[in-house]
Amino acid sequence: MARLCPLFSGSSGNSYYIGSRSAGLLIDAGRSARQLDNMLKLCGIDPLALQGILVTHEHTDHVSGLRVFAKKYRLPVFASAGTLSALGDTLCEVDTHPVEEGLQLAGMTVTPFSTSHDCAQPLGYRVRTEDGRTLGFATDLGYLSDTVKEHLLGADFVVIESNHDPEMLRTGGYPYPLKQRILSDRGHLSNGVCAGFLPELMKSGTKRFLLAHLSRENNSPALALDTSLSALTRAGFTRERDFLLDTAKPENAEGRSIIF
Repeated sequence: MARLCPLFSGSSGNSYYIGSRSAGLLIDAGRSARQLDNMLKLCGIDPLALQGILVTHEHTDHVSGLRVFAKKYRLPVFASAGTLSALGDTLCEVDTHPVEEGLQLAGMTVTPFSTSHDCAQPLGYRVRTEDGRTLGFATDLGYLSDTVKEHLLGADFVVIESNHDPEMLRTGGYPYPLKQRILSDRGHLSNGVCAGFLPELMKSGTKRFLLAHLSRENNSPALALDTSLSALTRAGFTRERDFLLDTAKPENAEGRSIIF
């Protein structure tokens, strides 16, 4: 069965492993190569099981360890043409490829889709595992476009951004331009917008949710969970019976793997 290991999540770095113990891929590599190595091993994954890295976009918290880690394990890196261009010489001596629909990697089928964020050409991913299970992955979202919704609906497991509470953001200490950036259509998804979409996902067949990329300054795991749980409860669904819901921690210190 497929497993998801949320290695790191948030502004301090992002990386996720999906696959089996014997073969898998990374989505993003936003911490140092040493930290990625250590976290994979803590999760019971041999880094040699990796067969490639998918990159969502070029921001540092998603690629800071990419070049060194990819070179160390001779891993191909897949991203949009815009992201690869933006990364430029930082990926010298790395085997890079523009990601295309239907990519076969580690026995899984990858479908990229466009997202909205303040970078060159960001992507989310829908991954179909060998046993036919599907994972929808979308973080760093300014808003939920029709394209994003189309690629997340019907997935068995959805990893989705629940970045901030708007009131905490507005009254917090961030500079005004940064607040406006986060709140824009090229920023980050709020708890409320994320939560409002979950009942629609439930009705399409999704049974498991992981809330990701939570802000340390403008959110809390309890608040993000409560907002999403309230939306699902109001829609008539019951946690543990109808769905599973959790948050991704900044660091997976427990070495947790989610089987789906």
